Amino acid sequence: MEGYGPPGRSAWLDVDWPAHRRFINVAGTRVNVVELGSGPPLLFVHGLGGSWTNWLETICAFADDHRVVALDLPGFGASDSPPSEPASITGYAALLDELCGVLGIASAGVVGSSMGGLVAAELALRSPQRVERLVLVSAAGLSTETLPIERLLRVLTPLERFVTLPGALAAANARWLASRRRLRKLSLLMICAHPDRLPAPITAELIMGAGRPGLLPGLRAITAYPIRDRLGEIVCPTFIIWGARDHIVPVGDASEFERLIDGSRAVIYPDTGHLPMIERPSCFNEDLRAFLEQWPGTQRA
Repeated sequence: MEGYGPPGRSAWLDVDWPAHRRFINVAGTRVNVVELGSGPPLLFVHGLGGSWTNWLETICAFADDHRVVALDLPGFGASDSPPSEPASITGYAALLDELCGVLGIASAGVVGSSMGGLVAAELALRSPQRVERLVLVSAAGLSTETLPIERLLRVLTPLERFVTLPGALAAANARWLASRRRLRKLSLLMICAHPDRLPAPITAELIMGAGRPGLLPGLRAITAYPIRDRLGEIVCPTFIIWGARDHIVPVGDASEFERLIDGSRAVIYPDTGHLPMIERPSCFNEDLRAFLEQWPGTQRA
């Protein structure tokens, strides 16, 4: 398997990102959207506690020949929280559907990580015409059925303001934390297999995604949405990517998604955690491109 982390200097470091960012009002919510390139549309959806920057190592790899769109879901990154309705997976998917309409995207390849994978799957179910191809990266939605998250939420909800505070403080000091290898490792130990081996700039972006108000509402949304029995209704080509050392969503869920979605295929990256697109960007981008053009190869060893 190729090396861990980005090979050399990352292309995203030289992009004028403010020139590609804008806020779009979607269903009454101001949503932060990043868009680069032209060609077949490719939509990226981040996970719980993340933001559009989770895709930095992938966006530039596809912007030369794709119209790449990444967003911050409501309550995450720079997007506003929904004005009234509680967060829900169906609500997130409806927002993606409406965003595609606003952007004039009839159909796209949709790539979702963790909670974003669950949202992308729901979009493929509710609006199949929008999803030409589906990629699930360490997707939530299966093992959460048996985890005692409801008990955790009962404890955390009264303390919600204090739960997000440490993350907000970390985000405010992200660049300082990322510049110190041991703190970098401590900050992302549960997320990545080897956070101390990732470059400081991408680590800082990951840390800055923490502490947003959408964290606990997003967790509630995941636990309140069973999808297992509907996955067989997904009709578009589906590719599943996972890390063998994922401590957030068990790697066994990859084969379960593969079993439940007819015709899908899964690849497992060894010695990789919850963010394959950050931890193994060369492999991830290569496999994603192969899938978009035709179909991925066999499982990596």
